[in-house]
Amino acid sequence: MIERLTPALVLQGYRVGAFPMADDTGQIGWYSPDPRCVFPLERFHTPRSLRQTVQRGTFEIRVNTAFDRVIAGCADRPEGTWISGELMAVYRTLHRRGYAHSVESWQDTELAGGLYGVAIGGAFFGESMFTRTTDASKVALFALVQRLAKRRFVLLDTQWKTPHLARFGAIEIPRNDYLRHLRAALALPCRFADEHA
Repeated sequence: MIERLTPALVLQGYRVGAFPMADDTGQIGWYSPDPRCVFPLERFHTPRSLRQTVQRGTFEIRVNTAFDRVIAGCADRPEGTWISGELMAVYRTLHRRGYAHSVESWQDTELAGGLYGVAIGGAFFGESMFTRTTDASKVALFALVQRLAKRRFVLLDTQWKTPHLARFGAIEIPRNDYLRHLRAALALPCRFADEHA
């Protein structure tokens, strides 16, 4: 546990393979799972139903237009959340500083779902996603992978493996392998977003 979380401390954590989460009382702990779950970007699996949704243009994808609303949506879970108010404040600061980003699925004028994470070098650390409409978060994930590949990112970290992530090709690798991939990714001069997103 730590007494005070700062944006600089969170960035340093990511650089050494750790990330913060809050428990039910709001206390922050640091985690570095072994094994670690990642998406091999070149082997992302797009189920047929998702391909059809993307091709229909059901959702408009936007980047960094509603970061505060996305992180609030991710934190709004009936079963409880690890995204405490303290964490939300830190990630909002990281967003203003160009490190934290949101990928959003819009339907007409409504935010239907999305995800957020942190980009450093050629690594993107996926934090959380939410959906209010069927497939909205899945389309955001698809758009994230496409964007990372186009901008030559090499690491998409998803922390822990879940059946949902495995469906799209997420795999587990030993922490030592993850740290080796992380070091290589951090050395790359990638940019997740520019002035025009």
